[in-house]
Amino acid sequence: MRRLIVLAFCMPAWLFLSYNCSKKISTGSNVTITPPNTDSSGKSFLALGDSYTIGQSVDITLRFPAQTASWLTGNGLRVKTPQYIATTGWTTINLQNAIQQADLRNTFDIVSLLIGVNDQYQHLDTSGYRIRFEQLLQTSIQLAGNQKAHVFVLSIPDYSVTPFAQGSNTAQISKEIDWFNNINRQITEQYRCHYLYITQLTRAAATDASLLAPDGLHPSGKEYKIWADSLAPVIKAALQ
Repeated sequence: MRRLIVLAFCMPAWLFLSYNCSKKISTGSNVTITPPNTDSSGKSFLALGDSYTIGQSVDITLRFPAQTASWLTGNGLRVKTPQYIATTGWTTINLQNAIQQADLRNTFDIVSLLIGVNDQYQHLDTSGYRIRFEQLLQTSIQLAGNQKAHVFVLSIPDYSVTPFAQGSNTAQISKEIDWFNNINRQITEQYRCHYLYITQLTRAAATDASLLAPDGLHPSGKEYKIWADSLAPVIKAALQ
């Protein structure tokens, strides 16, 4: 089994995070559950998560799953347009509920999972996150046809370096994100799924504004391309 580790909020805070960003996006970004892909050929791809998965404030073609699928198709592994279950502001609780409501009857060749920043942001406890993340990973494996090698977990980005977080205790934010990432990494490795550590890559936004979307919080298409360029070769190796 090949695994890769790439090192490279007045109104409640959580409501502000979702509401403030949703006012700034263009059409097509605020997707919850997309319908099944009807392409007749190519590998199917299900992307599970929150704003980082649906690419808040960037074009749908610049989301990391979309860029990953494009890279794979351009490098000899045809992949369908990804299907998404993801929305800005979602915690692990929201994602669990959405998957249940989606009532998916088919399995997927590729399943990505990136979730937890809103658990941290809403001050949900890490013990609860541990339980829910493991349940979500188990669900992801089932949705991948019980092929653990077809499940790809990404670590939580560090938004403490963004303009949005300035004025907050950025050191504490970064520390807490590390706590949550330690949990999702341990569980992913326990289940022998793939784990992509992108957190350190996202910290480069502290000195490179081009890695951020216009909202000053979420990644830009350029940042998502960095993730895709790291993730896609791992997927290709796992599926071939």
